[in-house]
Amino acid sequence: MKFEFRKTNLILLIVAIIFTIVGYAIMATGDNTISVVILIVAYVILFPASIMVGFKKHNK
Repeated sequence: MKFEFRKTNLILLIVAIIFTIVGYAIMATGDNTISVVILIVAYVILFPASIMVGFKKHNK
């Protein structure tokens, strides 16, 4: 398997960082329900997706 960092990886990474910042900003205002959902989406879905999109399987 080979990792190639492309434009889609960068876009997903930036979106994940934005979701994380927004989640913590909402948490600072006191609304924990929405902020937890946003942070779970960022940490469980977006960050791993930004890493795994670039993997390609090479058959020999």
